[in-house]
Amino acid sequence: MVLTPDESRRYARHLVLKSFGAPAQNRLKSGKVLVIGAGGLGSPVIAYLAASGVGQITIADPDHVALSNLQRQIVHDESRLGASKAESAAKFASRLNASLAVTALPFAIDAENGPDLMAKHDVIVDGTDLFATRAVIAYAAELARKPLVAGAVSLFDGQVTVFAPHLADAAGRSWPRFSDLYPEQTDPDALPSCEAVGVLGAVTGVIGTLMAMETIKLLTGIGTPLFGRLLVYDGRDARFSDLNYARR
Repeated sequence: MVLTPDESRRYARHLVLKSFGAPAQNRLKSGKVLVIGAGGLGSPVIAYLAASGVGQITIADPDHVALSNLQRQIVHDESRLGASKAESAAKFASRLNASLAVTALPFAIDAENGPDLMAKHDVIVDGTDLFATRAVIAYAAELARKPLVAGAVSLFDGQVTVFAPHLADAAGRSWPRFSDLYPEQTDPDALPSCEAVGVLGAVTGVIGTLMAMETIKLLTGIGTPLFGRLLVYDGRDARFSDLNYARR
């Protein structure tokens, strides 16, 4: 896949970036990403993936834009109140980069429709905020044998990791599953949504941008993804912690 002259100008800062250049940019152009959730986390993911030149972005979200979303969900604005979040986010991405193929899916991803849909994409990004939903998405991604970039935020804090249980490390050990990080006996009430406890808007920007970075790394093969590692952000003290977890 060859970059057009306009694309070469648009991505000029990528093309001169050492160890990135045209090969990585072409991999982004041919990449297909499914972003589940066009809210606080999905917004920066969608914005940066569109800006970076990911060729095909599918956005799934059954919800509609509400005024309380606008404190953190930066791909929406007041003119989109009441609109489908998936369609609103898709319009934002298309306005930002008209050369992309952007698809809006205004419905939820579940155990039935998830695996087949995910199989058509290279990377899955989970920006949802309910534990039960995240568990279903992780299971579907595992069935589809696709890497899953997963983030979560609450209050002033956030975290991000990458699940790829279909892949193995250099020693041949399979990378951990969602259930290895969150055992089945985890009480969903122990991980409440931001609707219940609140979240500082900028925290979703920090975590969502990290999720976009992990997605770009997976698509281009550059860098070391967060397989088996949970990156935790403490917004109040401006600290990152890197925690390891393994296959059980």
